Amino acid sequence: MGVPSDDVVVIQKGNRPGEPCVITVNCPDKTGLGCDICRIILDFGLYIEKADFSTDGIWCYLVLWVFPHSSSPIVRLSNLKNQLQSVCPSCTVSYYFFQQTTRPSSSAVYLLTFVCLDRKGLLHDVTQILSELELSIQSVKVTTTPDDRVLDLFFITDNMDLLHTKERQDETLKQLHDVLGESCISCELQVADPVYESHRGIPSLSPVVAEELFTCELLDKETLFQALSPDMTKLKESNVTMDNSLSPAHTLLQIHCADHKGLLYDIMRTLKDCNIKISYGRFSPNVKGYRDLDLFIQQKDGKKFVDPDKQSALCLCLKVEMLHPLRVIIADRGPDTELLVANPVELSGKGRPRVFYDVTLALKTLGICIFSAEIGRVSASDREWEVYRFLLEENHKFQLSNMVAKNQIVDRVRRTLMGW
Repeated sequence: MGVPSDDVVVIQKGNRPGEPCVITVNCPDKTGLGCDICRIILDFGLYIEKADFSTDGIWCYLVLWVFPHSSSPIVRLSNLKNQLQSVCPSCTVSYYFFQQTTRPSSSAVYLLTFVCLDRKGLLHDVTQILSELELSIQSVKVTTTPDDRVLDLFFITDNMDLLHTKERQDETLKQLHDVLGESCISCELQVADPVYESHRGIPSLSPVVAEELFTCELLDKETLFQALSPDMTKLKESNVTMDNSLSPAHTLLQIHCADHKGLLYDIMRTLKDCNIKISYGRFSPNVKGYRDLDLFIQQKDGKKFVDPDKQSALCLCLKVEMLHPLRVIIADRGPDTELLVANPVELSGKGRPRVFYDVTLALKTLGICIFSAEIGRVSASDREWEVYRFLLEENHKFQLSNMVAKNQIVDRVRRTLMGW
């Protein structure tokens, strides 16, 4: 039955302000466990300072030192512990039994609908409340009417699996009323219609926009299809190598690259989707903006990576995912200006956490109002993508017909997403 669930995840606060929390996970192993843990930590707005993990293929032991990001909401450590325990194999049986016998499935989707008067930063303020309440946004439709009212449809799930209770619903609506204030006209919460999945589609992208958004080839000298800001050219110095001389059973994968928010998650989700087994790993602290990661890995069949073609393919895949985990562009949509953000979806169907939160934060910081917003999924380049689309309103500071202003918006959004 494994160790008691209380001992599977242990979170120790720092002794003094400014010291990291230490998260220890001690449980049976499974392929992709590191990815699942890193996704939850990213979803809680935490930054992994360093990490050590090892496994014998049956049992694993992970230690992570984490800080909250400056823009993160309050982190409830008890809820973080529950979420981490839920993905550990030793908790799976009891967790799902509890799910099925006491409450609806955790995949239940709820529809939050509210109408209010428009104002700058409104969408981010609502998103922040949902994040603090640990409600995950699955899809959204936001529309501004001609009389400056906003109609928002949020399709959400509850990480705490309590949204079916009246107490949790009342708490959610109260928090939203508090942040919306007198501008709130109506606010309702109900179980989403079974045809919810039909809302996940988005209007088709033009071929030109789709090519720019989804194509990301590493060309000669590691030039990116979507150029980064001049001061971020250091990203091109990232290096991925493989060595078979240090272990008789494992290949050593060494990664050296510029740091960004969710870096370890991006590496782990790539290895999970490639069915790579990790036996030992060390994620070193940030040194002058760079991180080092050493991993002893095996293929799915338990063998080393000896084929040069397989080595090159994995190294290239990791470089693409590390250098460009999120795509950010601005395009014209008829007479309007549209900001598009895309990120790859894991093969498990899970999207990247906090993207909507970070984009709306960046736009609020710039003082740009959002006329409409939507989230959907698109298949392109042999994979599924989560696409965020925002129609922007012009203001005196940002003339959206001006290319310089467009580049400033893209740069700020990308920096916020990457934690720079």
